[in-house]
Amino acid sequence: MKKISVYIVDDHQLFRQGLKLLLSNLNYIGAVYEAENGQQFIDNLSSNTVDIALLDIEMPLMNGIEAAKKAVDIQPGIKIIALSMYSDKNYYLSMVEAGACGFLLKNSNFQEVEKAIVDVYNDKSYISIEILNDILKNPPKSNAANQEELTARETEVLNFICKGLTNNEIADRLRVSKRTIDKHRENLLLKTHSGNTANLVVYAIKNGYLTL
Repeated sequence: MKKISVYIVDDHQLFRQGLKLLLSNLNYIGAVYEAENGQQFIDNLSSNTVDIALLDIEMPLMNGIEAAKKAVDIQPGIKIIALSMYSDKNYYLSMVEAGACGFLLKNSNFQEVEKAIVDVYNDKSYISIEILNDILKNPPKSNAANQEELTARETEVLNFICKGLTNNEIADRLRVSKRTIDKHRENLLLKTHSGNTANLVVYAIKNGYLTL
């Protein structure tokens, strides 16, 4: 497995240094870079190619939303995991639109950080259950009039996707072929006008399809 390079972007030095130390002890993690705000991150990104950016949402000089948009322009292959506090819930949708494909609470345990990095690196989305529950209490407004109705099977597949299962895992659960699930995922992306899995999760929340 190729070593995963990571950028930690957060305005709290102790948090950055602690996380960097923990990540550096993992044998599948390569270079770990730090920045104390979005501007510093963007200024240095062109000279530091990375796989994953752990990006705080609320920072001075440039917040996580702006930094995520600029980072994806500079390195289209970068994958953004947003570091969030409960008070940031109004920013979740904006972060997804900016390119984030993972969300972690800043008080998550390290095992959850590891899982988020590995999942996102492997083209899955990762949204902690605490954040999903938080969003479900106050879901963003839906554009239901412009949306195509999902079938019962598509709804079932969508729920499994939201819970982080791979197409192979969903196929096993539903006792169908992986090719069938590949087609369902493709149809879901088209029907919901979603660019990626994170957008599918937001769609599921906005339109009441997600059950935990």
